Amino acid sequence: MSTIQAPSPLSPLQAELLKLYGAGISNEQLFDVKRLLARYFAQSAMNAMDAFWDEQNLTNADMDRWLHEELRTGHQQ
Repeated sequence: MSTIQAPSPLSPLQAELLKLYGAGISNEQLFDVKRLLARYFAQSAMNAMDAFWDEQNLTNADMDRWLHEELRTGHQQ
């Protein structure tokens, strides 16, 4: 017989989002929240990349080289 594993506790973000659902927000409001979250995480990713860029002293030439770099894997077709 298999055992049922209890779900892990909710993260603070998940708990806050559940409170919103409990408040009965509209589909339009839900879309707005999704958009805000997407913008927040996109901005966080850009900030992290900017910091990495600065730490590594990267240039536009580095980015151009990466864009035209052919990446090869060990897989054979």
